[in-house]
Order: sequence, then C-alpha cells, then structure tokens
Amino acid sequence: MNKILDFTFLLAYCLLIYWLSDQPSLPAPQWFVHQDKLHHAGVYFVMALLAWRTFRHWIDHPIILPILAVAFCSLYGVYDEWHQSFVQGRTSDVADWIADTTGAAMAIFLFYKLRIRSQVRIKL
Repeated sequence: MNKILDFTFLLAYCLLIYWLSDQPSLPAPQWFVHQDKLHHAGVYFVMALLAWRTFRHWIDHPIILPILAVAFCSLYGVYDEWHQSFVQGRTSDVADWIADTTGAAMAIFLFYKLRIRSQVRIKL
C-alpha cells in the first residue's frame, strides 16, 4: 500500500509541476532578482524527497538510491524546461534546470545528513 501511495504522491506532484509550467504566466511578487531560481530549487527539493520515498521501495542501496532520486528530478527538470519552450509566454532556461537539480541535490544531501545524525544519537 505504501508503494502505491508514495508513487501516487510523486506522480501527482509531477503533474502539478506540468500544469503550472503549462500556464502562460504565474502571478508571484518579484521581491529580488533571480527569485524564480529559489522557487525552482524549492519545488525540486520537495520532488527529490518524494522521489526518494517512492524509489526506496525498489532500491535500498545507500549510494544508488540518492543518485537515482536526484537524476530523476534533474531529468524531469530538463523535460519541464523543454515543455516550457513550447508554452507561449514562457521561456526555457538552463539556469532554471541548474536550480532544479541543485534543489534536488540539497534535499537528498540534507536528508542523509539528518538521517545519519539521528542514527548516531540512537546508537549512543
């Protein structure tokens, strides 16, 4: 049951990103330059955690699982930027993809750092 639920959350999140990318513009106040990069990183931060939760049901290798989660998010970021290149009013930007991948990598890195720290506390 958890496999299906985790997969459903990841799929729904990917579909939400697709739908948002399909909009000609998104209303967001511009508080500082390159604020959209922070948005991209945040969105893909969450996606990486959902990807990790989904893929952990099939892969439990401590190195392959985080790499797969970040790779999935990075590839979806490439697809998302390509998709935006066809949407009127939107542009495709390599810097957005870099922000996507960076956000995903940060999520997995922080997750593993916190996970290792909590395991050390439990063992003490």
